[in-house]
Amino acid sequence: MSRPRLTLLLSLVLIAALAGCGNGTAAAGGGGGTKAKSIRIAYQAFPSGDLVVKNKKWLEQALPGYTVQWTKFDSGASINTAFVAKSVDIAAIGSSPVARGLSAPLNIPYQVAFVLDVAGDNEALVARNGSGISSVKDLRGKKVATPFASTAHYSLLSALSQAGVAESEVKLIDLEPQDIVASWARGDIDAAYTWLPSLKELKKTGKTLISSRELATAGKPTLDLGVVSTAFVEAHPDAVDAWRKVEAKALQLIAGDPGAAAQSVAAELNLAVDDAKDQLSQGVFLKPADLAAAEWLGTPDKVGGLAQNLVGAAQFLKDQQKIDAVPDLATVQRAIYNKGLPDVLAP
Repeated sequence: MSRPRLTLLLSLVLIAALAGCGNGTAAAGGGGGTKAKSIRIAYQAFPSGDLVVKNKKWLEQALPGYTVQWTKFDSGASINTAFVAKSVDIAAIGSSPVARGLSAPLNIPYQVAFVLDVAGDNEALVARNGSGISSVKDLRGKKVATPFASTAHYSLLSALSQAGVAESEVKLIDLEPQDIVASWARGDIDAAYTWLPSLKELKKTGKTLISSRELATAGKPTLDLGVVSTAFVEAHPDAVDAWRKVEAKALQLIAGDPGAAAQSVAAELNLAVDDAKDQLSQGVFLKPADLAAAEWLGTPDKVGGLAQNLVGAAQFLKDQQKIDAVPDLATVQRAIYNKGLPDVLAP
């Protein structure tokens, strides 16, 4: 093969390889003049409308021209890493890791487009029976596990601060929910802040010290959010609208027929339907119309208070030396995607 032809061939291979790396938007390919589009969704194994959407294949039905790829993640930190790598388009992720993602040094270009739920009794701090821990103050010198950079981590630090316990006085251990259960069973930890379904396992042999519902009442609310990469929003706004519609449909099902919603959640989490129904009842789920309220996403004319909530979470993380800098309110407001609200969520 001549050198010019070899050089051309190598160039074409390089271009193809770079194209395969992706650019943060839905993948496109195929032949015959058609494009096979895909949406890469990161989900987590906690009771929510997101699992209903996955189980019932509502998004696949709404977008027959797309291939929908669902990938399970164990924490918001790993989802943020996936966004940085441009390997995911849409995700279910907690408000604390979102605050971290919008802050330096990550500065992830994604948009908050949905509120999946507000943490209630489905996320809590539990101490092991026989550990001698009866209050948050008793955690001094104890081993406490939580997934770092998660809403549970944020809530744990809030609970410690509220009780006047310095973070340095507690032996914090970074564990994913399933690892928390295993470590708890071995007796390696004294307490843990986690969410359902792992939370239920800990409660069998432990005492709840404080829940995220109580912390929300004290001004430290945490949420599970739906975020979309900015590149995907710009390239596929209609697909984002379809995704928001089916997530809103799931909220309506949870409110109107919790038994049916529980069946889907039970199938996804390998739970008994009654257990799934009980776990769903411990979360706080908004009505679709509420997402456009001033407290949450707001409307295109006026961004909602969720932006300020995220700035507050970022400030807390900065105070804890978990991030380098707090983004200003205007920056976070630009990361709130409320285009078309509330009408876009109508059935």
